Amino acid sequence: MMKKPMNSNRSEKIASKVQTLVAQILQHDFADDSLISGVSLVGAESHGGMQFVKLFFYARDNVDAVQKRLDEITKMVRFELAKKIDQKYVPEIRFVYDDTLERANRIEELLNNIDK
Repeated sequence: MMKKPMNSNRSEKIASKVQTLVAQILQHDFADDSLISGVSLVGAESHGGMQFVKLFFYARDNVDAVQKRLDEITKMVRFELAKKIDQKYVPEIRFVYDDTLERANRIEELLNNIDK
């Protein structure tokens, strides 16, 4: 018997739900952490049959320090996520910096320089 293909819409819904819940956890449980308080979760992708969710974040300053701090608290965040999510399994999570805004600004800068 062939295995049914994973419903990507379901994966997207779970990734979005994880993003929302993790944002709430960061905002509530880590509000006094100066590195974490400036973090915005800007997207999420589900991988590996929804066993893994990659959370994209944006931070204005100290990206390396923020990434290190997020890596340090990932287990605590996942533990809190397990309390809030209504699924049988809690996906592994990983925080990844989203540099889309910086790349867009760089492209705009390059385009402006072409006109000069």
